[in-house]
Formats: sequence, structure tokens, C-alpha cells
Amino acid sequence: MRTYTATTTSTAGPAAVLAVLTDPDAVARWAPVDFYVDDLTHPRLSEGSRARVSGRLAGQRVGFDVQVHQADEGGLALSADGPVALDVAYELRADAVGGSEVSASVAVLPRRGLRARLLAEATAAVLASGALQHALGRIVAEAAAA
Repeated sequence: MRTYTATTTSTAGPAAVLAVLTDPDAVARWAPVDFYVDDLTHPRLSEGSRARVSGRLAGQRVGFDVQVHQADEGGLALSADGPVALDVAYELRADAVGGSEVSASVAVLPRRGLRARLLAEATAAVLASGALQHALGRIVAEAAAA
């Protein structure tokens, strides 16, 4: 298992950042890789909700079943089960001037088999190249613009 982390600050408060994190339409705009929410049991990502997410990774069409464990002003935590398993957490902390500090972590858990190992390596390469930090930048920019 490999874990990737990133941190940034936002002029928007935790509620505004959470609104971007949990909006299924916004996911396509900020996700570190090219993914879309296809099927969601609720209109937003919320604690206990499930979603089907699909997209392209390393040139391969992939899908993940997502379970949301937390979605509140403290952050968003979810797990994604697919050819690669992912544990994802976005932690939100209010700052003294009405903004927030946003920290993200993504743990990549490879599955058995050659394809799964290759996709895990591709995911790791994308995250190691700064994609998570870039995604955080898009999240906070959208939250600040709302």
C-alpha cells in the first residue's frame, strides 16, 4: 500500500469546500484522474451513500464502487473498490479568518493479477506526479468562486 498526501489552504470555509467535494457534477472537474459519477444513491455524496464511478486510467476503462464513510464539515472519507482499491480522505479545518485548511490523502491498495498491478502503478504514478495537489487547487478555487 502506498499513501499520497497533499495540503492547501482556501479562502472558502469548510462548508463551501465540502459542497464542491460532494457535488457529483463537480467531481469530473476536480478529480485527480478522469472519472465521472455514474450512479449515486443520493443527490450528493453523503455519509452512507454509494456511487458507481467510471473513467479511464492508463488508457483502460475502469469502474469503481464507492462507499462514503464521512461527509461533514470535518471532511469527506470514502473507499473505492475496483481494479485498484482506494482509501480517500479530505480533512477540512476552519482557520482563524473564515477560510480553511484542506488536507487530502489517497491510499492505493493493489489487487491481485497483472492488470490490477499495472493499474495500481499507473494510479501511483499519477498521484506521485502531483495530481493530488493539483486537484486540491481546483477544489479550493471552485469553492472560493461559489
